[in-house]
Amino acid sequence: MRRLGSLVVAVLLLAGVAEAQGRQNRRALPPDAVLGDAGGVSPAEIQRLFDAYPAFLSRVRALQDTRRRADVERTRRMQILRRLTNDHASSDNDLRTQLREFDDFDTRVAADLARAQEAVLQVLTLRQQARYRLFQEQMERRKVDLLMRARQANRARQAP
Repeated sequence: MRRLGSLVVAVLLLAGVAEAQGRQNRRALPPDAVLGDAGGVSPAEIQRLFDAYPAFLSRVRALQDTRRRADVERTRRMQILRRLTNDHASSDNDLRTQLREFDDFDTRVAADLARAQEAVLQVLTLRQQARYRLFQEQMERRKVDLLMRARQANRARQAP
């Protein structure tokens, strides 16, 4: 499901990047430099667009990897806290140490995510940035909706 979402994000964003960069490139070049004999796109423009795609995709991938690693680490740290709170033999000092480490982790992750997000935004125009953020919100809502549907389906299957 995550890969499908990533693929959808990439395709939609690539289309937006291509559209905006194509408009920018056509404005910057004389008409005969962009349009070929049949009114098509020049090889130079195609190359510029293709070069923009890998930069964007690699940055989105880095952002996703950062999120994924943070999720895994957060889950691990939550398990430690759960174990410590359920173990009556654990000391307050152990809990204090784990909570402090968790807070430090949260601070580091927030900074890492902000850097990765900024790297993605650097390769987008202002309009693309706005669309990208709207798209992220829409995908998050869809993800929550799909999770709710899956839970409802599981409950319906488990009901006698």
